[in-house]
Amino acid sequence: MAKVVKFPGTEPLKFGLQKARKKKASDQSKHGQLSLFERGKVIKLGHYSTFEEAFLLDEGGDVQRAHEQYLKSIAEGENLADANCNLGILESQSGNTTKAIDYFTQALKADPRHYESHYNLANIYAEVGNYPLAKVHYRMAIEIEPDFPNSYFNLGLTLAVNKEFADAIETLKQYLKLVPQGDHHQVHDLIDQLSSLI
Repeated sequence: MAKVVKFPGTEPLKFGLQKARKKKASDQSKHGQLSLFERGKVIKLGHYSTFEEAFLLDEGGDVQRAHEQYLKSIAEGENLADANCNLGILESQSGNTTKAIDYFTQALKADPRHYESHYNLANIYAEVGNYPLAKVHYRMAIEIEPDFPNSYFNLGLTLAVNKEFADAIETLKQYLKLVPQGDHHQVHDLIDQLSSLI
């Protein structure tokens, strides 16, 4: 049975899942791939794309219709990584951890450098106590998107729970470099508490 290590003092907030938004077209040549044959797309004039409709429904709280539209977006081959990632979030919020992991994995199959899916997978793995996998995915998210502070914070917490206090402190210091001064107090307290454990 896993042990939960409680830190003295107030418990810092953990950042939640990160939704994927429609991105600009990826330049595949950056990743060493040339697209010789572009796929044809049906473009709806004057309307949102299926993914955009799903995202708007999701943001508006209409989870059931958003879920359907994300699935439709996937069936149309539109924004595969983003749609799968957001379906993973919906499943996670419904308590379906296994389905959530599957959707995040499908997102990474569509785009191995999809940082939101790495970050969200890391959060799921941390929640279920699989800290080695959580660390891998937080580090991948940081490698892909080094300016996203939440990855550093959650990696720092994961390292602390794993009793890797020195690494946790260094990671939390990286987090502090990326966030406004007003957000520093609680993290400084956590760093002080971790320093006392070394």
